[in-house]
Amino acid sequence: MIRASFKRDDSGRIVSFAMTGHSGYATKGQDIICAGVSAVAQTAIGSLQELAGMNPDYYLEDGYIACRVMYPENAELALIGASLMESVRIGCIQIQDSYGKTHLTVFDE
Repeated sequence: MIRASFKRDDSGRIVSFAMTGHSGYATKGQDIICAGVSAVAQTAIGSLQELAGMNPDYYLEDGYIACRVMYPENAELALIGASLMESVRIGCIQIQDSYGKTHLTVFDE
């Protein structure tokens, strides 16, 4: 099972996420849940860099992806960054709703 955890700051913005494990839905290379979660997370990391001009601290390896951000002072860029981080959580919840908590569990720390 994949565990997707999200941490928020005092203002409610997601400041980090971590996803660990494998869904077990299908064999490696055929698992659409793992692929979906990975695509959502990696797209957000790239978008944080390209759209918000942020430099997220991230780490990727087989069965693990994590990202932590520090929001910029610029309010517009901070809003873009917060929206992108929230979109990772929303995407994971949608995958969880479609395929069940036996494959993906999303929680807030």
